[in-house]
Amino acid sequence: MRKTEIKRKTNETDIVLGLNLDGSGKYDVNTGIGFFNHMLEGFARHGLFDLRVFCKGDLNVDTHHSAEDVGIVLGEAIKEAVGDKKGIKRYGYFILPMDEALCLCAVDLSGRPYFVFDAQFTSDRIGELDSQMIREFFYAVSYSAGMNLHIRMLSGSNDHHIAESMFKAFAKSLREAVSFDDRIEDVLSTKGSL
Repeated sequence: MRKTEIKRKTNETDIVLGLNLDGSGKYDVNTGIGFFNHMLEGFARHGLFDLRVFCKGDLNVDTHHSAEDVGIVLGEAIKEAVGDKKGIKRYGYFILPMDEALCLCAVDLSGRPYFVFDAQFTSDRIGELDSQMIREFFYAVSYSAGMNLHIRMLSGSNDHHIAESMFKAFAKSLREAVSFDDRIEDVLSTKGSL
């Protein structure tokens, strides 16, 4: 089982996160931000990852530190749980529809962080979550995990649908990237390491 638990405590957040890449989509999420909980639950369920997140953050300031720090810890957990990357497909992509919203997401577990985000929100907040923090969350995941992550909205007008399609497309892309292929005997790279 490729699973890990990471704890991170700063003056701004106190986070405990457990991740099982070979789970069944179970989740227990409490970040103090209802909409963010909903997005992380969707990520777990649609990626078939078991995810446990507890975050106590300085929400009296705003949602920035909580969203970004959960992204940092989730990225660390992905990196740790995936291990040496032997036998995994490495790449994953998905185009996910959610009503009028259509999101393209692509992942490369290359060990090199790079992030591209092509999306716009029309409102400042979605529920209790500052909409700008969605980009910050994914940026933190990509850099902490050492992955290429591209998120591009092909269409969409409802901010809730746009955000949810991103999290679910990321889940499906990551699920593909961490899955095994029996034909890959080592790592999928001509360099011999990732």
